[in-house]
Amino acid sequence: MSSPASGHLTDISSLSSSLGIPLDGELYELALTHRSYAYEHGGIANNERLEFLGDSVLGQAVTVMLYTNYPDLDEGDLAKRRASLVSTLALAEVARSIELGQYIRLGNGEELTGGRNKDSILADTVEALFGATYLTAGPEVANALVLRLIEPLLDNPERFGAAMDPKTSLQEAVAKLGTAVPVYSVEAAGPDHARVFTATVTVGELVTATGTGTSKKHAEMAAALTAWSSLGETN
Repeated sequence: MSSPASGHLTDISSLSSSLGIPLDGELYELALTHRSYAYEHGGIANNERLEFLGDSVLGQAVTVMLYTNYPDLDEGDLAKRRASLVSTLALAEVARSIELGQYIRLGNGEELTGGRNKDSILADTVEALFGATYLTAGPEVANALVLRLIEPLLDNPERFGAAMDPKTSLQEAVAKLGTAVPVYSVEAAGPDHARVFTATVTVGELVTATGTGTSKKHAEMAAALTAWSSLGETN
């Protein structure tokens, strides 16, 4: 593949393999085109319309799956689980699992401010891929893709609460261990209109984790979720 900064999708075979579907066609190139790249290249089309469609594809697939697989859960619990699975944090986690960031076409500004690892950009691009799949391969293939990528998040039931409120979940996990409370620090970079926040959370000597976001809150949430996951793996 060419360097990420070039924006040319010369080889996305590994992404195609990760998704389990062929990615030939202009729609997939469009799905990977962020508005920053489009703006810097004469206002060409970007992936926001596909993201809009993919959001609906995602929501329907997850809703039907939860309704079918969890007959004993009431409406409130189903809604909480759905919110967790379709959250920006969850979708960003999905994106990182398939190394999606390297394939996104970004403008220079986003490139320089860590756009390839921003939760919002990663999550939006995942939704755009769902939309492109719906249009090129049909609803059944699109639904199957959604569930295949989301399914790993179902392995740990506690993750639902963590994704909804990772800072509280981390605090509760730390309390059970009887160790030091989480300490957060946040740094900001980039111009005012494209600020990127990087949060670092430290839990004594147990774990240190970082997260990025378009706000201090989102960065801290991302860092907390990573720390919570790390604690779960080590205990």
